[in-house]
Amino acid sequence: MPKQRSRYAGSARISYGRPVVDNGSVLEMTREMFEELVAEALDRIPPELTRLMDNVAVFVEDEPPADDPELLGLYEGTPLTERGEWYAGVLPDRITIYRGPTLRMCESREDVIAETEITVVHEIAHHFGIDDARLHALGYG
Repeated sequence: MPKQRSRYAGSARISYGRPVVDNGSVLEMTREMFEELVAEALDRIPPELTRLMDNVAVFVEDEPPADDPELLGLYEGTPLTERGEWYAGVLPDRITIYRGPTLRMCESREDVIAETEITVVHEIAHHFGIDDARLHALGYG
């Protein structure tokens, strides 16, 4: 079964009642600080869900692919709902959270924290087989 790619670009939605746009300047935050925010967002996922996650790795990259510069997060893999008996000995699914676009669209550290948490939840939801339409209905898309 082929792997799926799901993407999350904040500019495709409204965040906290305001349009998501490039703020014209880049908020300063080191890679290490951003990685810590991603780790904290992962820590806020309920334990009953994290126990169900299987064969998935989370990465932080500075920038998304050049052909999608506003991409905030990307899930690449086979969702849990699509795995069958054939699923064995495969590389982990990959969730990537992109630092650059997040910092460019946020105006404050608090905005970065909130946007990072939304992006992490969005990509983990794809690991569980939740599509963009359902995420949008839940307020995450």
